[in-house]
Amino acid sequence: MSRQGKHRILMVSDFFYPNFGGVENHIYYLSQCLMKLGHKVIVMTHAYGNRSGVRYMTGGLKVYYVPWKPFIMQNTLPTFYGTLPIIRTILIRERITLVHGHQAFSTLCHEALMHARTMGYRVVFTDHSLYGFADVGSIHMNKVLQFTLADVSQAICVSHTSKENTVLRSGLPPERVFVIPNAVDTAMFKPAPVRLSNHEIVIVVISRLVYRKGADLLVEVIPEVCRLHQNVRFIVGGDGPKRVRLEEMREKHSLQDRVDMLGAVPHAKVQSVLVTGHIFLNSSLTEAFCIAILEAASCGLLTVSTRVGGVPEAWSFNVLPDDIIVLAEPDPNDMVMAITKAIDLLPQIDPEEMHNRIKKLYSWHDVAKRTEIVYDRALKCSNQSLIDRLPRYLSCGAWAGKLFCMVMIIDFLLWRLLQLWQPDRNVEVVPDINLTSPHGGEEKWNLGADENEI
Repeated sequence: MSRQGKHRILMVSDFFYPNFGGVENHIYYLSQCLMKLGHKVIVMTHAYGNRSGVRYMTGGLKVYYVPWKPFIMQNTLPTFYGTLPIIRTILIRERITLVHGHQAFSTLCHEALMHARTMGYRVVFTDHSLYGFADVGSIHMNKVLQFTLADVSQAICVSHTSKENTVLRSGLPPERVFVIPNAVDTAMFKPAPVRLSNHEIVIVVISRLVYRKGADLLVEVIPEVCRLHQNVRFIVGGDGPKRVRLEEMREKHSLQDRVDMLGAVPHAKVQSVLVTGHIFLNSSLTEAFCIAILEAASCGLLTVSTRVGGVPEAWSFNVLPDDIIVLAEPDPNDMVMAITKAIDLLPQIDPEEMHNRIKKLYSWHDVAKRTEIVYDRALKCSNQSLIDRLPRYLSCGAWAGKLFCMVMIIDFLLWRLLQLWQPDRNVEVVPDINLTSPHGGEEKWNLGADENEI
């Protein structure tokens, strides 16, 4: 911890801007609010196209786009030890005190947490998704997660359902897993200045058009809703492999004038799409915590959502009040009934009042303060030697445990070799320079001779 008692945090994930999604938004907004609390935050991700090296974002958020290219689904190729030199350099160069990894599917996250623990850093992990237990992919991912979380300091989940799922998959003690929900930037997601007429009902769908997001359900729901309600029109934003099925459905039922396919919608334009509608439809088959629902509610839209994952939990605990969301089973008939109910409720909806309620319920500043408490607890965890930590990996399975121990021993030896080849004192430390903020006050920026600002 620094002299001022503040943390110096390295956020690590394969998923960050210019890619768009819930994880990317979470890291960005959390980092911005943590910096406002006085902490130093650095983000590390892989290169995106020609975006490589060091960049600065709003508020002086420093991002390392390490020269690793994505292998599949924006994930880097697993190397185990290939990222050790650059991660070690960043940790020393920025005088990091804590490493925070995001998303179980991120290769870079798992490797960074492994190397950080080898070097004696405290680590925190945030899980953003729900995974199953039966298919081959989930079994493999759960074993990787068990390895990563065997020696993690603390973990965070975005809902109680997600916490239960993570504890079952990883074997992590429940008392070391905290629940901190996502939030929404209500300053960005505001209702339309003029209330829309209810003569034509517009239902908005903004989602990745993939199986997990329920795109196949939309293929059956949209034609039936259009048949029952002649004044309903759909706006579908998003792209993915299931887009072809939606376009085929539109052609088959001659709904070209009632179903608008927008394609991929940049996050900066999501609000402008949302405010053109009355109802937001979420058809996900699994969801740890759906930020898209919050963004829609903040724009004053009544939400219809499948009763899956953390969504019904939010409803039952009145996090999302039951008068601004209608839940349905992930079944076409039940979803059509829920949409019909939502249409009947529309006259009772006041978009401005809904926006103000969401504004009080969800705040990134609140998320940052709660995350700060997790960081404080993580730094109080004892920092044990490799010999003391190996039994935790050994308990991961008869064969897997021995393999994990071997991986950590090799990682430790490589780290020691790096220390001999380039001692810590030979790594140039980036100075902290206070620059006057254009909004008044001061902001701390890290400036390096080889870095460029954008």
